Amino acid sequence: MTKLNTQAEITPEHDLVGGQFAVLESDPGVFTTLVRRLGVRGVEVIELYDIEPWAVEGLQPLGLVFCFLWAKDHHRATDFADPAAEHVWFANQLADDACASLAILNVLFNCPGCEVGSKMAEFRAETADMSAVMKGLAITNSCFIRETHNSLARPADIRGALNAIAASTIEELKASKAPPKQPPPKRRKTGPKARPRASAAQPENEETFHFIGYVPAHGKVWELDGLKTGPLEVGELPGPSDSTEKWMDIVRPALRMKMERYSDDGDNIRFSLLAVVDDRFLAARDQLELRKRERLALERRLDTELPGGWAHLVDGELLADVDAAFTTSTHGPAKVAVETKGFGEKAQGMSLASFALPAEQLVSAWEQCVRTAKREKNAVEEELSKARVAQTEQDRRTHDYEPFLREYIACLQQEGLLDALLERDTSRVAPTSDSAAGAKSRRKR
Repeated sequence: MTKLNTQAEITPEHDLVGGQFAVLESDPGVFTTLVRRLGVRGVEVIELYDIEPWAVEGLQPLGLVFCFLWAKDHHRATDFADPAAEHVWFANQLADDACASLAILNVLFNCPGCEVGSKMAEFRAETADMSAVMKGLAITNSCFIRETHNSLARPADIRGALNAIAASTIEELKASKAPPKQPPPKRRKTGPKARPRASAAQPENEETFHFIGYVPAHGKVWELDGLKTGPLEVGELPGPSDSTEKWMDIVRPALRMKMERYSDDGDNIRFSLLAVVDDRFLAARDQLELRKRERLALERRLDTELPGGWAHLVDGELLADVDAAFTTSTHGPAKVAVETKGFGEKAQGMSLASFALPAEQLVSAWEQCVRTAKREKNAVEEELSKARVAQTEQDRRTHDYEPFLREYIACLQQEGLLDALLERDTSRVAPTSDSAAGAKSRRKR
């Protein structure tokens, strides 16, 4: 008989109760790690420091994520009545602090060429016909999305999220048990209307940051804010409906208006802008792998055309460094398998071009191939270095330092060093029960 799994051993894909989402930082490394842990391939998230054409030249963003100090916008119901919005995947935000994951999913699920992975592709297909509210509920109740989201938060923020949901639960329980309040007697108005007092639960000066997305889809550019009713049209794309080349020109005025609104006259910037772009490491790695295949094709041609040897005809320095030019910190000079879409066609075209070269151009082509490989290797190493730095920052961000600090302070107190570090005068501190008992026994003697 097969032993049945216990409830603790079962990991559900969804739960009906849901859980709390913790605050995430508006950091490109955090969002890049988030999309990769969700299973999305071929993209990364970078920070944009300007929205002018020169700042985004060559990036070709697939979408944008805008973080700003939230303030309620006022829109008419007709602003969300665009029939094209029915084809846009959009989810409402139903959980506090879930806006980071919700904004990036709203963007990625509307990028046709984005490989979102098997889990997210299945999730998108299952929720395609749901309303925006039900899509938001599906995100909130997805254990995989919530746990991936919280794995990138600071431990202090996770504890804060749990304390917040516990406090709200206790308040609701108290409110349900409290007797209903009697309405106050009506008074005759004799003076100007008093200003309403700020609620204790929601301070007037409380600051809340919020993430929203911008993405081109179905012939238009959309603002995707989970706190709004639906997708908000920013503008129409010129040319064919599937063309997204000029979409940054459409979204730029809308972004500029929001930035001016949340910049506090330029003295205090209260926003950040992230862009979803093609993975630059994969692009650099693919270029180096293409160069490896070009080298092999050229050397086969050289061996055929010059059976007596060709090493003495090429630059000696390049020949000495040829293996190092194609070697990175993760792979050797030999070619490796590449699964990037379209790579096979590029590699085949490069091999055919090498075989079509005249024999007298083979030596110069080989030298140029090695020189280009050196530059492309540097690009790969630069991306690997940035990835290591981002991983280090992520480890520091998610490490829980509180147990160490608690133990360290306790040890200082036990050794009698804490008062001196705090510059606290121990002579004015009231005596403890043990010291008082000792003084009393000395007076008796």
